[in-house]
Amino acid sequence: GHPHPPGGGGAAKSSATVSRNLNRFSTFVKSGGEAFVLGEASGFVKDGDKLCVVLGPRGPEWQENPYPFQCSIEDPTKQTKFKGMKSYIAYKLVSSHTGQQVHRRYKHFDWLYGRLAEKFPVISVPHLPEKQATGRFEEDFISKRRKGLAWWMDHMCSHPVLAQCDAFQHFLTCPSTDEKAWKQGKRKAEKDEMVGANFFLTISVPTGPGASLDLQEVESQVDGFKAFTKKMDESALQLNHTANEFARKQVTGFKKEYQKVGHSFKCLSQAFELDQQAFSASLNQAIAFTAEAYDAIGDLFADQPRQDLDPVMDLLALYQGHLANFPDIIHVQKGALTKVKESKRHVEEGKMELQKAEGIQERCNIISFATLAEINHFHKIRVRDFKSQMQHFLQQQILFFQKVTQKLEEALHKYDSV
Repeated sequence: GHPHPPGGGGAAKSSATVSRNLNRFSTFVKSGGEAFVLGEASGFVKDGDKLCVVLGPRGPEWQENPYPFQCSIEDPTKQTKFKGMKSYIAYKLVSSHTGQQVHRRYKHFDWLYGRLAEKFPVISVPHLPEKQATGRFEEDFISKRRKGLAWWMDHMCSHPVLAQCDAFQHFLTCPSTDEKAWKQGKRKAEKDEMVGANFFLTISVPTGPGASLDLQEVESQVDGFKAFTKKMDESALQLNHTANEFARKQVTGFKKEYQKVGHSFKCLSQAFELDQQAFSASLNQAIAFTAEAYDAIGDLFADQPRQDLDPVMDLLALYQGHLANFPDIIHVQKGALTKVKESKRHVEEGKMELQKAEGIQERCNIISFATLAEINHFHKIRVRDFKSQMQHFLQQQILFFQKVTQKLEEALHKYDSV
């Protein structure tokens, strides 16, 4: 049987409650999802905190940001404090909606990420690129991290909820020089009450006939998405591994092999030079030129991954972060569905008033709308990102082979005058 709430007599009808999840570490509990579904969350929702889910052509969607914007992350600069005792890297952020420039350090990004991951239980907050990378040079590492942050920023700005949230706006607009204002905004974000269970109070969903979701359908959609993320995660890992290997081969192996060929042609031309005949001089030069062409092609191979494979791997890293977020999001949704099924059973057994069960179902409906909106957003962004990244990859590949062809054609023409 279910544990009775303290103070309730076992026989009284109202005493049967939907059981609490005893695992305090479950995401459903930690995220506040359980408290919300059971109707324990209460708070005053200000208009500015309201989040709308609307019904789009593909089902529930987050309401579009009416003022979409972008934010670029420009080249990082070294800055110092304590009269030069401590140096750090600051990134210049420029937002299109304000035109303002601010400088932010990695630790500021880190703070923001922590706030948002805690505030939004059913939204996938993109992970930040690693704090310390294992780059050969600091320069390489910094530019790689900047690219990772640029992707991160793009996903923040593209998300209708994250883009408009106060902590993010504070991060984008608070002047870097105004230490006091920064601390105030930071404290305000840390005192935000609309986190966890209360976050769900801020969500408004379509109402009226036909607006409540079919539980079975929601369950099968979420299960389908779960299978999808598992498969995508496996294939992203696989592609990342393959791209990494391929890049490594180009930088070391291919370069060396092409340059060996070049070296052999060079030796041949040097041998031919021992023949002092005037009429063979142009042949020797043409062969020497061919040798140089192969040498140059080797270098092209070594430089190429930076143009095409690295950006694909940057994108995969970002998506692996999203994929790591979804099990928890799905868990919150599953927990809510379980409570609904339990409460239905309790009503049938006469242990719970219908009204209470309907409240549970209504609140589960809210979590379902939000989860499906998040899933839809993920697919929309994924199609956009992978389309542009694959186009970029193939364009760069084509340019690369055109450069190789051009080198070979130049070498070929040198024989015309022999």
